[in-house]
Amino acid sequence: MATRSTIMDTNSFRAEHAQALDKDVRALTERRSQLLGESYRLFYRNPVHLVRGQGQYLWDAAGDKYLDVYNNVASIGHCHPAVIDAVQAQMSQLNTHTRYLHERILDYSTDLLSTLPPQINKAMYMCTGSEANDLAIRVARSYSGGTGIIVSREAYHGTSDLTSGASPALGSGQPLAATTRLVAAPDRYRVADADLGAWFAAQIQRQIDDMAAHGIKFAGFLADSIFSSDGVLPGPAGYLRQAIEVVHANGGIFIADEVQPGFARTGDAFWGFARHGIVPDIVTTGKPMGNGIPVSGLLARAEVLAAFSDSIPYFNTFGGNPVSIAAAQAVLKVIREERLQQHSREVGGKLLQELQQLMQRHDSIGDVRGAGLFIGLELVSDRAAKTPDKTLALDVIEKLRAQRVLTSVAGPHGNVLKLRPPLAFQPQDIDWLVGALDNALAGR
Repeated sequence: MATRSTIMDTNSFRAEHAQALDKDVRALTERRSQLLGESYRLFYRNPVHLVRGQGQYLWDAAGDKYLDVYNNVASIGHCHPAVIDAVQAQMSQLNTHTRYLHERILDYSTDLLSTLPPQINKAMYMCTGSEANDLAIRVARSYSGGTGIIVSREAYHGTSDLTSGASPALGSGQPLAATTRLVAAPDRYRVADADLGAWFAAQIQRQIDDMAAHGIKFAGFLADSIFSSDGVLPGPAGYLRQAIEVVHANGGIFIADEVQPGFARTGDAFWGFARHGIVPDIVTTGKPMGNGIPVSGLLARAEVLAAFSDSIPYFNTFGGNPVSIAAAQAVLKVIREERLQQHSREVGGKLLQELQQLMQRHDSIGDVRGAGLFIGLELVSDRAAKTPDKTLALDVIEKLRAQRVLTSVAGPHGNVLKLRPPLAFQPQDIDWLVGALDNALAGR
């Protein structure tokens, strides 16, 4: 069987790279290998030893400054003082679980739900996006009475047993569940059909029919609305509506995984799914909601959640604890006060324009696409044939790292640069990023 791509092994350090490292970095990699499980991976042939972060910048042990164009977990910027202050203040008072009364989780839930369509009116909290998606799959199965879950071909939704079984991006070493079905990603660059919405809806229906042919009842479609692991595919706004209509017509629910596109990142809307004028049945979130503090959420229509919660108690020991919720509340406040949704739209738009101009100078750039501060830059060896160039993409990543710009790759061919900086990214950072890309593509 052919090996599928994997988000873990692309752009990773390997043992054969060790001889080229300086002695201090090599010693750290060796110590890490001795102490940590072999499943872990490091970025880059020459791993980066980071010691400090602020906003969109990071510093290594030698004091060198880097531009972070990858880390969405620190969504509003590394070490944001508002989050630090909120966490310190709450930690000095109380940190416990949700089986005691506490106002903070209720106040935050009211605030968070106000950002969503009114049909979504219930909240539950966990510590990670994996846990949120795991619970979402369980809820989908309880509500539908089925077990079948549809995801895109390079989807990543988590590391639990349920979510890894619906995360083909983890690679062929991680088997998919027998009840998981894959759909081709809605890639406007490579799909020739003029009506992307109708094309994608047909892909969904085909997999639902395949489930039925194998005695599997359809439960739901789980997707991140920008299909980030599939290569950052924003598509035209609104095209997802037809697919969700097919999902509902077949008795399933739509789970919007907003771990990456949510919380103002796409600029057009607070939530990624909102670009398409759709209302999910369940929305899941992850650590970006707390700027990296372990907190995640499941937000749902009451009637959908009831199918699970009316019969099964759920307790996530420190999911929704006061300290994590304080961080999440601080993030919401900062997004509003710093107008980060508008910022993401405007700065992301400027970055997209600059990258499109860069495309005119380099035939190796096949496509540039994105929404807000979430952009994919696809590298090819033949622009006319759209031939993916993974080798070039990985070399460019290393050359960017040498110019102290940090990012990585995505997509089924590993040839799409995934440009997803903290929302603290500023207009003046565009020159650093685009200049470094220009140098890397020119072989400088």
